[in-house]
Amino acid sequence: SCISPWNFPLAIFTGQVLAAVVSGNAVLAKPAEQTPLVAAKAVALMHEAGIPAAVVQLLPGSGAEVDASLTTDARIQGVCFTGSTATAQSINRAMAGSMTASAPLIAETGGLNAMIVDSTALPEQVVRDVLASAFQSAGQRCSALRLLYLQEDIAATLLEMLYGAMDELTVGLPWQLKTDIG
Repeated sequence: SCISPWNFPLAIFTGQVLAAVVSGNAVLAKPAEQTPLVAAKAVALMHEAGIPAAVVQLLPGSGAEVDASLTTDARIQGVCFTGSTATAQSINRAMAGSMTASAPLIAETGGLNAMIVDSTALPEQVVRDVLASAFQSAGQRCSALRLLYLQEDIAATLLEMLYGAMDELTVGLPWQLKTDIG
């Protein structure tokens, strides 16, 4: 089974499902409860492209209702999950109690992604990259920058530049062009 998150409703959903399919597996695809229409269209396109309906089946619904069935049924032979670490640990415990020991759990959970900057880096480039990594998609990416390590002798100047650039960001409604962070 594949259980995908809300923040990349097409990319992660299709990536999980198609990786499992090309590896020779049938898939019960459970999208985030906030994104069932995107998933339904993706599955319809997969079927239209020739993937049999018996190979990819969509199971929309709340996590509380659907996820438990996908992680405790002995007929399920593996789970692919993207989401919180706590939920991945819960899935792991549920699988251990009901599935074979060889059933894999592929879990992509939140990371603590770091950038390490030394004195050879171009400060303007560092600021640009920090803003892009930390704030694009409002920081709702598992790959978003969480830790910034600066060489001590460049830290004060670089932080002044970074704080100035951050002050210029506009927080607002995501569909407005003036908004930098939704």
